[in-house]
Parts: sequence; C-alpha cells; structure tokens
Amino acid sequence: MRIFSGIQPTGRKHLGNYIGAIRGYLDGQERGDPAVYCIVDLHATSVAYEPTALPAYVLDTAAMLMAAGLDPERCVLFRQSDVAEHSELCWLLASVTAYGDLQRMHQFKEKSAREQELVRTSLFLYPVLQAADILLYKTDEVPVGDDQRQHVELAREIARRFNATYGEVLVEPEHVIPTSGARIMDLQEPEAKMSTTGGTEQGRIYIDDEPGAIVKKVKRAQTDSGSEIARAREKAGISNLIEVYAVARGVAPEEVEREFGGQGYGAFKQAVGEAIADLLAPVRERYRELRADESELERTLAAGADRAREIAVPVMDEVHEAMGLGRSVRHPR
Repeated sequence: MRIFSGIQPTGRKHLGNYIGAIRGYLDGQERGDPAVYCIVDLHATSVAYEPTALPAYVLDTAAMLMAAGLDPERCVLFRQSDVAEHSELCWLLASVTAYGDLQRMHQFKEKSAREQELVRTSLFLYPVLQAADILLYKTDEVPVGDDQRQHVELAREIARRFNATYGEVLVEPEHVIPTSGARIMDLQEPEAKMSTTGGTEQGRIYIDDEPGAIVKKVKRAQTDSGSEIARAREKAGISNLIEVYAVARGVAPEEVEREFGGQGYGAFKQAVGEAIADLLAPVRERYRELRADESELERTLAAGADRAREIAVPVMDEVHEAMGLGRSVRHPR
C-alpha cells in the first residue's frame, strides 16, 4: 500500500489542518509502504506570496508535521522543489488533461477571485501539478480533507487518460477522507472552511496558540441565538463546535449532544476550548523544540528528497519510454 499526501507551507498550521489532514498522515504512516509526505512549496508560488518568507514556512511545516508524530525514519518527508520530477511530470500530464476539466475546478474559481493583480497560469495548472505529485509515486491512497476530493478525482481521470493513450504506467489513486472532522469551519464564519488565507485571525485556531488564546477564540465563536447543543443545518456554528469537540475527545457527535443537553452555549464553549487546548498542547511543545534546530530540519528534508527520488526516477523513466521521449537523465542535487 503506497500512500501520498502534500501540504502547503503557507503560514501557520491551524486546527483544520491538524484534524482534516495531519491526523490522517499518522494513520498512513502506520499502513504505508511507504507513506510519502510532501511539503508542496511549488504550489505556494501559484498565488501572490513572499519569496523571502517561504523557506521559513517550509521549515515551520516540517517541524509541525514531525511534532504531530511523523517520523522521517518511518515515512518519506521532503520538500517538493527538491525533486525536479514533480514539475517535469506536471508538464507531461498536461498533454492528457482536458482544458474543460481545469475550468471546472472549484478551488481555481475561489482562489482566482481573491487574486487582485494577477491570476497566474500556475494557479490554473495547480490540479495538474497535484496530480503529478500523486501519480509520480504510483500512489494507492491519498489522505485529504473533503475540499480536495475534486482534485483527487481529476488525478484519477488523468491517470486513466494517460494509460489509455500511452499504455498502463500510472496507478489510479483512491482518496481517503476522515469520517469525522473532514471539514472544520471558521469560528467567525461557520459557513466557510477554516483556512490560512481566508477568514480572520479570530476565526482560526493555530496549533501553536497558547491554551488561553484557544479558549478565548472558542468563547467568541459565532453561534445562533438559541441554546440547544444540537446539530442542525441552521446551526452551523454550534454544529462545527460539536464536531470539533467530538474529535478532540474521541467520541461520537451524538454523545456530545447528550453530554451537554440543557447546559447552554457558555459551558459548552468553555469545554470545547479546553478540549482543543489539551489536544494540541503536546504538539505545540514538541514543535518549539524541533523548530529551533533549522540545520537538522534541512538535513531531514534533504534525506527525504533522496528517498523520494529513488521512487520517482524509475517512474519517470517509464513515462518517458511510454511517451516516446528521449532517454531521461537524472542529475543528483
């Protein structure tokens, strides 16, 4: 079973990243042979960003993943731009990607609407690069949040079309989405997903937030005017908090509703804030230890890139041969 997932190095990681993606990485680490995890800095260049800040964000992300439990000895953890085969395969897969498919990508529509000065071609091609990330490792499973379902489906379609055109080379991956916590919502805008780039600071709980700040943010979370602790379409805010508490405590949402029946929003928000703080505390403490040693983080990413290349290079050789291209020459960094 080969498992792959990528994570953006844009900004501090938040509760939605942890519950929706990173926890799935830990499960994949136990089952994958290997589990391959990529910090996708090339994807970060598809929107406006600060080049001088990006290297530090990559190290932040590496430290956070390791603090959450990823062990570079038991999985492959690396920086995307260190493995040139990702960008090469993206170009080659563009030859079997329908323009119309890319036009229908929800995230392109959402992100392009936020770009004020320039909508980059790389943003349009983002799903092709994501498909290359996945298909380069002949991935069986992709642990992702619910918002990435469409992109994994496109990767499957690209693999099918490539194999139909050039011969059976690539593997069609399956997405694996958490049964609970797949989509954690913004505390201030509970109709929108918690996001690094959207919403407000008060709507996001960062993994490295102090416990007091976490409880304060939860207490200020937007909810409806009622008092019943129950999930409902018209109660987006309280439904989100029920989901978060259920994940943090490892119980079913129905059990949360029974536990807090009749207690009101104030007591429930306090309990949710404390549960989140308890969940994130060991990750936050370990992160601070790891992040202090930048040279060790760089060494870890370089070693991971070497291991990733051992898998990627033979796949690219197969792709070159299938497409009738010249013999690929791989130069170690």
